Amino acid sequence: MNIHMKFDFGPEQSGAKEGYTKISHDSFYHESSGGGFGFVAGSEVYERDRGRSGALRQDFCIPARAVFIVDLPNGNYTIHTLMGDLITATATGLKVGQGRLLLSECQTAAGEFVSNSFSVHVTDGQLRLAFSGVAPRINALEIISAPQAATLYLVGDSTVTDQPQDGYPYTGWGQMLPLFIKADAAVANYALSGRSSKSFLNEGSFAPILDAMTANDYLFIQFGHNDQKLDEERATSPFTTYKEHLMIYIQEARTRGAVPILVTPVQRRFFDGAGQITDTHGDYLTAMKQLAEEADVILIDLAEESKQLFETLGPEETKSLFMWAWPGEFPNFPKGAEDNTHFQEKGGIAIAELVVSCIRKQQIQPLWRYLR
Repeated sequence: MNIHMKFDFGPEQSGAKEGYTKISHDSFYHESSGGGFGFVAGSEVYERDRGRSGALRQDFCIPARAVFIVDLPNGNYTIHTLMGDLITATATGLKVGQGRLLLSECQTAAGEFVSNSFSVHVTDGQLRLAFSGVAPRINALEIISAPQAATLYLVGDSTVTDQPQDGYPYTGWGQMLPLFIKADAAVANYALSGRSSKSFLNEGSFAPILDAMTANDYLFIQFGHNDQKLDEERATSPFTTYKEHLMIYIQEARTRGAVPILVTPVQRRFFDGAGQITDTHGDYLTAMKQLAEEADVILIDLAEESKQLFETLGPEETKSLFMWAWPGEFPNFPKGAEDNTHFQEKGGIAIAELVVSCIRKQQIQPLWRYLR
């Protein structure tokens, strides 16, 4: 099914540009409508019409704290946004789905309008766009089916996953990866907290990817943190069952014409007395590197890249990347937090940037051409 939807944001009385559907501050989504669209109930939305000529630019909505959703069949879609204001500067952030970052902050000067394009992966029949920023604006939005877009599938654990909104600022690096990807590709983050290479397979979490993955897609595979656990559901042995399970992901990707990429598990924030990172993954790193060579698989050595980054920053500065927080600093963690494994948003961005840097340095083609 070919889908092409166009939305013109602003006061209802301003009218919509031809071919567009008008979205005003009180255009709310109703779940029972089916195939619907609109702002989620409780969204804080304002609207203005500057009273000047120029379709899509004369008026807009101000999504101060707002989520806009559209019912869509599962698949990839390209999104085009228009943001700006005729008389004042603006700054707008945008996330898709469960907190995947598309725009950290789109800034415009007074009278300036900026168009941005992204491809997104819809998995639950609904596109969810969350707006933020100190002076947010949305003038227009287009949604177009994008079956031609490559899909970057991610499997892994809590350091990769889309962390839930009620856990903010907990962030996986896969959640921040869309910030660095052009509209040629969409990030599909299937990573789940607490999973190992074994449990992710055994519980059936890989099955939806197998049903959708096609030629020219990519499969990023980062497991290791939980393969070390002692419980039967997750535990693997580095040079036997760990490699065997990783090989299943590799073979299934290749069977479908997709490209598998092994990613060594990101380091934890454990420093020794000399300020050097103490590795906690041991033989799992060695085993993954062996498998990459044996199976001729692309390897991104995120363990080494993160080690270098953390040692450069040092014990204190790395707290700003990990989920360290003073009491009262974040509403979801009123008592504070001291977590040396998981990241806050700044850290998720930094680790995603390491992955992107490796893609560039290794000139992984054509993947590197999808990078912003």
